[in-house]
Order: sequence, then C-alpha cells, then structure tokens
Amino acid sequence: MANANRRSREVRRIQADISEPKSARPRAGWREVSAELLGTAFLLAGVVGSGIMAERLSQGNVALALLANSLATGALLVALILAFGPTSGAHFNPAVTLTEAIFGRFPWKTVPSYLMAQIFGGLLGVAAANRMFDLPLFVFSRHVRTGGGQWMGEFVATLGLLLVIVSCAERKPAAVPYAVGSYITAAYWFTSSTSFANPAVTIARCVSDTFAGIRPQDVAGFILAQMGGTAAAVLLRWFWGKTPQGEPAGDTSSQPATGATGFE
Repeated sequence: MANANRRSREVRRIQADISEPKSARPRAGWREVSAELLGTAFLLAGVVGSGIMAERLSQGNVALALLANSLATGALLVALILAFGPTSGAHFNPAVTLTEAIFGRFPWKTVPSYLMAQIFGGLLGVAAANRMFDLPLFVFSRHVRTGGGQWMGEFVATLGLLLVIVSCAERKPAAVPYAVGSYITAAYWFTSSTSFANPAVTIARCVSDTFAGIRPQDVAGFILAQMGGTAAAVLLRWFWGKTPQGEPAGDTSSQPATGATGFE
C-alpha cells in the first residue's frame, strides 16, 4: 500500500512538472546571473580590446581596423554563446532578454537580475580591456555617434539581430551561435552605426575613449533606436502569427521556456 501511494505521488509530481511552463518556475539563480555577467564582460572585453589592438596596428587605416574589430567580435560571440548558452541562455543583451520575456520564454520576475548582470558585466569588461592596454579603467568617450542615419542603423541592426535569433531558435537552435556571430560581423559593415544592437554594450562603450567608444550624450539616441528595433521585431513575430516556439501568438501555456540560443 505504501509503495502504491509513493508511486501515485511520483506520477502526480511528474505530470505537474510536465504541465507547468518553465517560465513559471524559479529561474535566474546565481549560476545563471553570474554566467550572464561573465559572458557580457568577455563580450565587451573583446569588442573594446580588439578595437584598441586594431587601431594601434592598422596605422590609421580605419577600414582595416573595422575589419579586425568585426571579425574578432563575431568569432567571440560564437564562442561565448556556445560556452554560456547551456547555463543562462547567453542573452548578453537587454533587448534579447526583453524579447524572450515578451514571448513567454523567460519569466518577467527574473528580467531585472539579467539586465543588471548585463550592464555591470559590460562595464567590467570595458575596465578589463582598458587596463590590458594600459589605459584608465573608465574614461568617457569622445567618439561622436549621433544623427538620423546612425539611429536608423541601430534600429535596423537590432531588428535584424532579434529576427535572426528568434527564427533560428525556432527552426534550428544549434545554428544560433553561428548565425548570431555571422550577423554581427556583417552588420558591422552594412549599418551606419557599426551595429551596437545592444543597450548594455552601448552603455559600457561610453566609458572607453577608444576606437569602439561612443560619447555619453549619444547613448540615449542609440538605446531608443534599439528599443524601436526590439518593438518592431516583436510586432513582426506577432504579425506572422507565431511565437519563437512555433505556437500561435498568445498561447504559450504548453511550451517550455528556452534561452536565446535554444540551449535551455
């Protein structure tokens, strides 16, 4: 009798576990948040560090410096998503985290911890890059990045990045790291803003007066454009009538939550 009761309780537990959406379960513990912080830190160290190295070695050839910066960033993104995806989903980007939450693939209650980890991780990565090249930890950038063309570039860059992520996560999750790395490498060149496409990256890059920097007074315009691109990506997915998991829009009750990479 006792064995039968135990089996009955176990069956009920398994059924509840299957039926409960992952987005409603406790998430974003110290492992996930620390992975987001560390991954974003490495991303910014790569973006800023490769920009400094490229500028110093290119002898004034801006095109060559941008090529080196874009290749290093794209390759690093592939490696970081593969490394941190199974732990945190490898968002590294508030726009990605918000999009995942809007589509019900990530719980809203854990969004603030991810956003803080991404912002602080970005600042940590910039400080590390600056010190590696014997620069002050933080110096406000004087690199001018403003105007309608630049803002349009950020809108397009963010829209494209999110569409690549959600579309690949739906159809071929294993390809997401390579798709994201390839897209960012290309977007460095086809967008006027060189594709920041990330509010945390934008904030962090304003405290490095180097090749990858952006003036603090230009940050707000970039972030507004990025949020516009995020909104457009969400609207497009709703217009197509499917969430990133392939369910009709508004019906995510039976779908597990996954990170941007599809590893979770």
